[in-house]
Amino acid sequence: MLNISTEHKKEHLYLEVYHYYRKLILEGRLLPGSKMPSLRKCAQELKLSRTTIENAYLLLAADGYIIARAQSGYYVTGIASKQHLLTPEKQDKDITPCLYDFASSGVDRESFRFDLWQRYIKSALRQGDRMLSYGEPQGESDFREVLADYIRERRNVICSPDDIVVGAGLQPLLQILCPLIHERKTVSFPTPSFTTCSTIFQDYGFDVHYRDKSCDVIYVSPAHMTKWGEIMPVKRRLELIRHAEINDHLIIEDDFENDLFISRSRRLHFSVLQVVKTLSISVPFPGCCCPPSVSASWYCRALSGKNIQKKQPFIIRTASKAEQIALCQFIRDGHLASQTRKLRRLYSQKLKALSQAVRETFGQDCQIQTGAAGTSLALTLPCSLTGSELTDRARNRGLGLEVLRENGAEVTLVLSCSSIPSKDFLPACQLLKEVTGS
Repeated sequence: MLNISTEHKKEHLYLEVYHYYRKLILEGRLLPGSKMPSLRKCAQELKLSRTTIENAYLLLAADGYIIARAQSGYYVTGIASKQHLLTPEKQDKDITPCLYDFASSGVDRESFRFDLWQRYIKSALRQGDRMLSYGEPQGESDFREVLADYIRERRNVICSPDDIVVGAGLQPLLQILCPLIHERKTVSFPTPSFTTCSTIFQDYGFDVHYRDKSCDVIYVSPAHMTKWGEIMPVKRRLELIRHAEINDHLIIEDDFENDLFISRSRRLHFSVLQVVKTLSISVPFPGCCCPPSVSASWYCRALSGKNIQKKQPFIIRTASKAEQIALCQFIRDGHLASQTRKLRRLYSQKLKALSQAVRETFGQDCQIQTGAAGTSLALTLPCSLTGSELTDRARNRGLGLEVLRENGAEVTLVLSCSSIPSKDFLPACQLLKEVTGS
């Protein structure tokens, strides 16, 4: 019988159920073709909610261990006999599970109501006639109308639905954008850390530079300038805008996490100042308010609506039509606004708690940097290990780390609070101290 640990009773219930049944299947204790316990029966036996059991079953089905049969239930597949992998016991010995992942920028599990999102997805899938057709190249029209209202209300940006293009995250949006601005030849990024984005521009023939205002395209992330959440000052934004206007440059504003951490009174978008050559790329859903699997983002104002429509052959549908329909109603019903308020409070509290745990663990032997935004802090510690040595050692101890800088005598790490429960901050920091030898 599955023994649910009290320690992880809130965070990982469905995962514990998943691993329990996965082990039974791989060990042959649940034979191919055998029927799984019903959701109701399993929930009663394990004293868990039906939603928790359903999430575990859906994950088992997604990985191919079970299959759903209409009006019948779930059945075990023959995947165990086809796998040529190590046994679970050997895997556990050879691969150390990640106990605390400071490198992850994922979403806090308790921050998102999966039961609510499931209702909206199911509602979208019930629109049978609409789901039988291809989606609109720019994104679903009703979704773009809602986004236009949202952008005007929350970000003070006036645009029409025709000015908006929807994509499945930042990278797909850039893949759509680059052919639309192919006449421009150079692009500047704030730092070399924008590896994925710069690679996309390089693939389309752009010359990539860093902190070079002479480039045709200037890529900025004003609400998240550093890994630890520094914000671009208003004076600097104005200077960049004037420069772009004079030189006919295009500003790409990566508006990551703006809504979560900056109050309305402090928000200042380049597009608010009516700069014609400004493009705002917004990624609020996967990066902040919903799990990464929910991927529908947008950009606006780079081109007029008419120009976008002329270049529709370059626009590839990347965002799920069902998710657009679901998100459209999700926003209409006010859930995005309430989710944003909830996460703003949650991550602010978690970052303070993480800073306190770091200070309690390392005392005066460390330097902590935090910004006005974000879910991470920068921690500088004495450490004689190289970055790769440190990350390898940490991985073997079940700790996920991201190294920002190293100089032989000390190392600067980026610690994210988003994926780790607050109660685990102190033991995670203590493990970090052991790993670094501080």
